[in-house]
Amino acid sequence: MRDDNKVMNIVMIILFFVFLGLIIWAQKTVSVRNLMIEIVGLTGLLTLLFLYNKKHK
Repeated sequence: MRDDNKVMNIVMIILFFVFLGLIIWAQKTVSVRNLMIEIVGLTGLLTLLFLYNKKHK
């Protein structure tokens, strides 16, 4: 059980940096495509926050 928890935490950390990277990378230029990439990154971060809060209520 503890190993699954560690793996899930590592996956969530990796996803956090991926979504954060999407937001940072897409904000460098202004276009509709980059706005959509930022929205995907923001949605991912909010989803991770939701999952974290759901688990640690």
